Amino acid sequence: MQSTDTELLERARTGDQNAFAELVGRYRGRTWAVCLRIAGNQHDAEDALQNALTAAWQNLDKFRGDAKFSTWIHRIAANAALAVIRKRRDMPDENIDTDLASSAPRIDERVVVVEAVQDALTKLPEAFREAIVLREYAELTYSDIAAHQGVPVQTVKSRINRARTQLREILEPVM
Repeated sequence: MQSTDTELLERARTGDQNAFAELVGRYRGRTWAVCLRIAGNQHDAEDALQNALTAAWQNLDKFRGDAKFSTWIHRIAANAALAVIRKRRDMPDENIDTDLASSAPRIDERVVVVEAVQDALTKLPEAFREAIVLREYAELTYSDIAAHQGVPVQTVKSRINRARTQLREILEPVM
């Protein structure tokens, strides 16, 4: 019988690392997607994911349960990815790996599309990128994104709309 998130959370709070691993494992795919889409490349996303999981483990006692655990972990992941981006800005350009799928085999045209979308996401302003990634990849609600970004829901809707418009403009010559 599978444990609920609440049961796993309570066990993890008592130091049960296996319970924590099972809990975050349920949301690893989407958490990884949030890190990758915000950070813009695999190496920074790996750092962000590791930082997010460490922060979640260290701050389990601060999770109040006002939102779902998945929402909380995605917020931590988004913040970790944004921190990596800010840190990267201080580095010389030659240290930035912009090829998101450099290790992925080129199977078909979908790889080209994925690369183009990920490259386009890196060209969006941070607030727009974060909002659209949290909506499209983490599947958060507008109100959850608004709470995460500390802005009204209408601002989130506007940011997502503008992000989509900018993505279309960036991707139009590619597609």
